[in-house]
This record gives sequence, structure tokens and C-alpha cells, in this order.
Amino acid sequence: MQYHITPRGIELPHMPDFDLAETLDCGQCFRWDPLPDGSFRGIAFQRQLHIYQEGDTFVLDGVREEDFQKYWREYFDLDFDYGAVRSQLSAWDPVMAQAARFAPGIRVLKQEPWEALCSFIISQNNNISRIKGIIARLCQCFGDPIPGGGYSFPEAERLCGLSPEELEPLRCGFRAAYILSAAQLVAKGEIDLFKIQLMPLPEAREQLMRIKGVGPKVAECVLLYGMHRLDAFPLDVWMKRAMATLFPGKTPEDFGPYAGIAQQYLFHYSRMHPQLFQ
Repeated sequence: MQYHITPRGIELPHMPDFDLAETLDCGQCFRWDPLPDGSFRGIAFQRQLHIYQEGDTFVLDGVREEDFQKYWREYFDLDFDYGAVRSQLSAWDPVMAQAARFAPGIRVLKQEPWEALCSFIISQNNNISRIKGIIARLCQCFGDPIPGGGYSFPEAERLCGLSPEELEPLRCGFRAAYILSAAQLVAKGEIDLFKIQLMPLPEAREQLMRIKGVGPKVAECVLLYGMHRLDAFPLDVWMKRAMATLFPGKTPEDFGPYAGIAQQYLFHYSRMHPQLFQ
């Protein structure tokens, strides 16, 4: 991966297997907004970023090299060869090859574990627009202002002492109790997200599902999107339907160590081709 330091910020020339919309607007993260010119603005690591594409060059607007190396290079998983994984998955099955060709620019973001846990608790029985609204209100009410505008994601320690009534402005319904329960467990160290990140996948799932409001699907989302466990495979209604229709008799484990990347390709492909399931 090559990059250049320019007056505009950090430029990534000839960056393969990277599409902003496919990566930032696919439901794996809820703090990015598309702008009318095709660029995206979002917040991670208590920093705001504006990122856009000119030709085959991506520009991280105004970003210093220090912040790029410390935060954004890893966040966007820029050193990982998604092309090699896509080739490996495609060789395994022709249906998988078709799905991978349809959205080759998806990358799995390396998000902060607590933010991912809280976000996917909020995502239950919800749509993306409403999830984004709840998270925006959560950050505005309990996060800290950050340079450039916006608010940081509040730490578990900030939320653990709140009451359900104090979360009422979020308009998150039954999820308020789940957010507070998770915050208390994480703040007290009863749930150690960084230790869970290193556990074998079955044990990691089991630990996450100790948290009130975390079932199998939310646990898999936290593992894949918040802990970058590429062997995790979230199964929602769409994916269960896709597996039954496109891969009858197969399980997520059949996709191997990059099952999570396969899931991203399949989810996007299935969502864009609903006629396959009629």
C-alpha cells in the first residue's frame, strides 16, 4: 500500500479493492454519511474524517501522517490483500465468485469494540436510518465535542451510571436497558472486550452473549466489525435466506477463515438481488 503526503492530506494512489459506498454504507458502521459529491464524512477514534475519491486516488482530507498511521491505515484495513481473499473464495464456489465480483470494493472496518457492541445492541429490530439517529443522539448527549464538529462515542464508563430515564432523549425504547447493562459490565471489567477478542470463536461468542440483549447475530456482528474476527459470520434474515437458497446444506464454517468477508459479499449481493428469493 502506497501513500503520499500532500497539501490536501493523505493520498492513496491506485488503491485496489476499495469502494467508499460499498464499505461505508453497507450496514457495518453507522457513523458515516454520504455527501452529494460522492464523498463521505464520518467519525471514529474521536476524530472526524472527510474522505473522497478522484479517479483512482483516495484522499483523506487534511489528515496528518501521524494520524493516518495511528488510526486510519488500520481502520480501513489498507494493508490487507482483499483481492487474494476474493480469488480464494471465488475458486471455492461459482456462486461465491459471482457475489464477490458484484461488490469487490467492500472492506471490513476495524472499529472500536465498545462502540461496535453498543451500536449493534441498538441495531436490533431497527433500520439503518433509525439506528444512525439513535447513535447520533447518544453521542450528542453523552459524548465530547471533537474538532471539526460532531461528538465522540461515549465510553462505557460515561454511560454505566446513567438511569433509563436519562436515556429517554435517545428514543431507543427497550434497548436503553441493554445499553446500560452492557456499559456496567464493561466498565466494571466483568466483560473484557480485549480478552474476548483473543479467545477462540465459540468461547468469544459465549462471553458476548452473557450481555443482556446480545444474541447470536449481535455477537457475530461485534466479533466481525468490532474485533475484526474475519471468521465470524453474522446471520440475519437476509443471510439465512441466502444460505438456504444459494448454499443449501452448507454452514458458515464452510467458508473458512475469511467467512466474514464472504458474508459481506453475499449480504450485498443478496440485498441487491431480491428476485433470487421469490
